[in-house]
Amino acid sequence: MTISSEFPAVPAAATVSFRTVDLRGRNLTLAALRATVPRAQGQTVADAEEKVLDIISAVRQRGFEALTELALRFDGVEQDHPLVPQEALSAALEQLDPVVRRALEESISRARRFAEGQKPRNVDVQLGDGALVSQNWVPVARVGLYVPGGLAVYPSSVIMNVVPALAAGVESIALASPPQKEFGGLPHPTILAAAALLGITEVYAIGGAQAVAAFAYGVPAAESGPALEPVDVVTGPGNIFVATAKRLVKGVVGIDSEAGTTEIAILADSTAQPALVAADLISQAEHDPKAASVLITDSEDLAAAVRAELDLQAAVTKHAARVREALSGPQSGVVLVDNLEQGIAACDAYAAEHLEIMTRDAAAVAGRIRNAGAIFVGDYSPVSLGDYCAGSNHVLPTSGTAAFSSGLNVTTFLRAIQVVNYSREALAEVSAHIVSLSGAEDLPAHGEAVTARFPGQQGASSADM
Repeated sequence: MTISSEFPAVPAAATVSFRTVDLRGRNLTLAALRATVPRAQGQTVADAEEKVLDIISAVRQRGFEALTELALRFDGVEQDHPLVPQEALSAALEQLDPVVRRALEESISRARRFAEGQKPRNVDVQLGDGALVSQNWVPVARVGLYVPGGLAVYPSSVIMNVVPALAAGVESIALASPPQKEFGGLPHPTILAAAALLGITEVYAIGGAQAVAAFAYGVPAAESGPALEPVDVVTGPGNIFVATAKRLVKGVVGIDSEAGTTEIAILADSTAQPALVAADLISQAEHDPKAASVLITDSEDLAAAVRAELDLQAAVTKHAARVREALSGPQSGVVLVDNLEQGIAACDAYAAEHLEIMTRDAAAVAGRIRNAGAIFVGDYSPVSLGDYCAGSNHVLPTSGTAAFSSGLNVTTFLRAIQVVNYSREALAEVSAHIVSLSGAEDLPAHGEAVTARFPGQQGASSADM
């Protein structure tokens, strides 16, 4: 079935400047490919570091006083204490549109089923008589979950953060989202309702890098209210300042990934439907003027048809100006390749947050991709599905970090603890090897710690012990 759009003609001034990167006839190294594919220009994580370091320092040194100042400065909100009252959470859930509630409940159900399926098994390995080594998965004690605000409302991000944490068995969960002036300095009521629906009672009206700092270092109690206890792991998407803050506190706490401004790449051939490709590119462009939308294809005809569709569809979407700015930015455009092989190489070099495959035998092509936050296969698995109701998680690595990091999942909130349980006989069996290796490393006390357990037999072979 071919789907074509039916949109009115678009004035020339409103067209999208969707640029072209032509890789055809070029044999590029991985480093060259990474430097060539579309990326945002201008402000980078390095550029944001100085501002974020100042915010982190202020929160660490002055606690709630600094948070109050930052809420006024960035959100235009005056607040005494950022903790959201319980009655506000209850009221938000009571007043939630029943249609939206049913949609959230369906999203929660699917996300929970997938999260439960991700839970790894504990492992016991018997290496000999009396020689047992185990690996046990244990949840972290406390997590801080960030839900962005700004240009859109993200109750879906509440689900994506909370559900895997609950599935992992985390017992203490705190959530933060920016205060909204139009809602009395509280986060958006739909976000509060989603938190209440999931049983989260510790919610803070804190946005941006300051929320990450508060979670990582904690905030002492003040006259205005109780302490915000530090967490073990911080997760959630956000803008460049949130991503930078997570990078800077990594090591103090664990993080999921540097999930910054959204991006989509679509690998497509001549079989793809231009209207669907354009619709999916636009769906992510509406998030933010800095959002990245990239088409990778070996078909000039498809590229031309998609450009035409972008002009038509962008003109009539609600956030037309935002979409056009994102699609016309240096972070977006068409990447022309010689063939599917070069297209796959370009995808792996780009390492997209979201990667759609719209090619012949899309499932097989998807199986060859190494670097992506999430892969969406075929015409009926758009990124929008993953954003809300696929069951997968939409908190994913951006800016090429999918080459070495994963999307948010149950294991984000778990630690693998190794347990060693050897009997006297089992230790004796390897004691000579331990002594030999400790000597080779010039750490004789290591070996002596073993031989001390067999008094009078130091230097004897394991068979004699």
